[in-house]
Formats: sequence, C-alpha cells, structure tokens
Amino acid sequence: MTEEKVPPHNDKKIFMEKLLNIIKRYIPVKIFKALQPGYHFILSWLAALIYRWPSEKLIVIGITGTTGKTTSLYLIAKMLTAAGYKTGFTSTAMFSDGNKEWLNDKKMTMPGRFFTQKILRAMVKNNCQYALVETTSEGIKQFRHCFINYDTLIFTGLYPEHIESHGSFLNYKEAKGKLFKHLKRGKSKYVNNGKCVCLSDSGIKKIELNQVKKRIIANGDDKEAKYFLSFWAEEKMAYVKNKNLGLAGVEEIKYGEVEANNKGMSFSVNKAKINLKLLGDFNAVNAMVAVCLGLSEGIDIKKIKEGLENIAGVPGRLEKIDQGQNFTVVVDYAFEPKAVAKLYETIELIPHSKIIHVLGSTGGGRDKARRPKLGALAGRNADYIIITNEDPYDEDPQVIIDEVAKGVKTKKEVFKILDRREAIKKALSLAKENDIVLITGKGSEQAICVADGKKIKWDDRETAKELLTRNI
Repeated sequence: MTEEKVPPHNDKKIFMEKLLNIIKRYIPVKIFKALQPGYHFILSWLAALIYRWPSEKLIVIGITGTTGKTTSLYLIAKMLTAAGYKTGFTSTAMFSDGNKEWLNDKKMTMPGRFFTQKILRAMVKNNCQYALVETTSEGIKQFRHCFINYDTLIFTGLYPEHIESHGSFLNYKEAKGKLFKHLKRGKSKYVNNGKCVCLSDSGIKKIELNQVKKRIIANGDDKEAKYFLSFWAEEKMAYVKNKNLGLAGVEEIKYGEVEANNKGMSFSVNKAKINLKLLGDFNAVNAMVAVCLGLSEGIDIKKIKEGLENIAGVPGRLEKIDQGQNFTVVVDYAFEPKAVAKLYETIELIPHSKIIHVLGSTGGGRDKARRPKLGALAGRNADYIIITNEDPYDEDPQVIIDEVAKGVKTKKEVFKILDRREAIKKALSLAKENDIVLITGKGSEQAICVADGKKIKWDDRETAKELLTRNI
C-alpha cells in the first residue's frame, strides 16, 4: 500500500479560499452564521464546477449511518476490485483514486468539497467505474453531498451521535434523510457492458446502453430502516437476518448462521457460506452491505464470496500490532459506547488473561454525555484502565479525562495520563504473557486535533510498533 497525498488544489481554488477568508473577516459573526448555508452551498457548486462535474462520469455509491460505514465501504471496494472493476473511495480510514491508496490525514470522514471533487476527478482520469463516498450527517449539513450525482445510497444503521451538533436524534436522522431525498435530483446515467459511464449525447443511443438504476440499500434489522426505505428510488433492497420486513417494492436478502471465533467469522447467504478473516460477528452485517451491492450490480455470488474472503483486515479496525511480543495489542477506532461494548464482546473471543484498555474521549463539545459511559464500560470489562488525551480540540484535555474517569464505578486500577504516547507506553509495560492491550478511539487516524484548529501528527499503530520494538 502506498501512502501518498493528493497534490495541492489548483490556483483557482486557492484564490477563492483567500477571497472567502477576507469576506469572513469583515462580515459580523451573526450575519455570517445566517449566511452560512448559502456559503456552503456555493462552495459545493464551485468545487464541482472547477473539477467539471466528475460524479456524472462514475457510478457513485454513498454510504451513511452511525457505525459500520468505513468497514462496509472497504469491503465493497475490495469486492468490486476483485470482480474486475476499478474503484476509488473516500472514507474515515483511507482514500483511493483508483491507482493508489493512502491513509486519511484530513481528520474528517467527509473532507472538503474541493478535495472530494478533486479526488472524484482523479478517479475519472484513472478510468474508474465506481466511486464510493462515505457521507456523514455533518457533511450533509454543510451541503458537501450537493453536486455529487449518487446512484446507490446505503444505510448501515442509526443510533444517537453528534446530538450536540444536531440538537436532537430526530434532527440527526433527518439530516441523513436529506441525502436520500437528494437521490431523486441526480440525472440518470448509462453504462456499457464494462460498467463504464457513457454520455448519451455522444452519439450512442440510450437504448444501446444499460441504465444505472437509482437504488437504496438498507440494514433491514435497524429500527430506522423503514424511514430510509420510504424515500424515492427505482430499486430498493434490504439485508435482514431471518425476518420479514414486508415492505412493498423492497427486495429482501436474508442471511444467517453467523459464527465467530478468534480467527474470524462466517455467515451464509444465498446458499453460500462466506468465511471472513475479520474478527467479530458484527462484521456479517458489514459484509452484507457488500453482498447486496454486488448482487444489485449483477456480480455472481461466487465472485462476491471470493473477493470478501481475500480481505485480511481493515486499517485501524480491530487491527493487531505484532512485533513479536508475547501478548496481543489491538488498535480500534471505536469511540461510541455501543461500538466499544461490541468491541469488548469481540475481544472475549481471543484467549487472554487480562485486558489493559487505553481510551479517552473527544472534546470540542462533541457528545459529552458519552464520556462517563465510556469510563463505566472500561470499569466493567478491563482489568487496567488508562485514560488519556484523544482529540481535545478547544477543551481542556484534563477535564475530559476526569469526566471519563468519573464513570468508573468499580475498584479497578485507573491511570490518568495526559500524554497519549506515555499512556500507550504504560499499557505495554503492564502487559504480561497472554494479556490484551486495547487502544481505542483513533484507529488509523493520522492526527490529534488540539486548540486553534491545530493538528499534531499521530498514529496509534505506529506509536505502538515503535514502543514495542524498543522494549523487545
């Protein structure tokens, strides 16, 4: 895997950014806030204009939900590539322009409009057939999805997150709903037998091409599935675990026989048993996104199975760090209580003596209520708890650490270490043979966000590797 950055944006974009910064400097804050929706919309339009509407020349798949987006997207990308289709993507963990992949160093799941449109243009230049775009509620609020012509939208599931930003769970849900409403606005695309988008005004008649159906794929087991399936689409599909949704016009793909162990997990679908190298039974749900997408695109289940079974792992998602030590080190992105609880369930599959957990919580006013909940989870499940700095933004990191620690109600040994490197070092020093060191909250992220919009270069995985190499 090549880690490489996209080249800087062109001069037009730099000029517009400087101009907008000047405008922001002289407009009163209250007026600017009132004008923000228009400001974000115009930026999105300008970005698409500068990069010549690249989404019109790709089959674009958008993925949204509270959890599972990044893993689902990665599984889809690798499955499509194994099936012979060139695919690019933008996600929390990584970017790909179809020719190369690199870690997401933006500290944003859905980067700025200019970056997104630029990488979509690169995918077109590199002859990609598919573009996968992880799409967030925060991005939707800022119109970053506008002027992207999506063809398939995927809903992975929903539970409360970013409530401070949205004001309520209903607002959060409806923000994501705007993406699904947006689907109808995109004009139809047509592809040849190789899944390459062909412009119908190029002399090729539409009748000679295959229309790309506007489609919704949803996690039918999620209680909010009906809401997202209620939006307009030419085709609708839901993956469900042995139950019937009973919704008119929705094709249901059932899966079952989910089994998980310390080597991976398996599940059955369409008379095929798919064996994944990924830990955790929840990855059956993530893999079903790829199965449904593949089936909807006409890919044979045998090719889907082959593509998924060859995936060794997802960066920063239950990623094992092995430098020859006699204990297990796992780095994971989980930072929301439900995700962390599921992570503990998965860790139990790995034979171990004690669990040493390094965790923290995000600042900047983000979901403060989850801080003591994270502490409580660690108190119930870990043997040693090390609470450290994560992404404080403009908050006092020590205050955040103290709020997480308040949730620990059990008589477990708790260490509060502000320096994240020292916290990981402490965890590794405590580890004995067959223990598990669990480092959560950042996964493969490449920076720690601090006050005044500054970023400190960081990678949990590389830090753990370096410390292990020194100690062994």
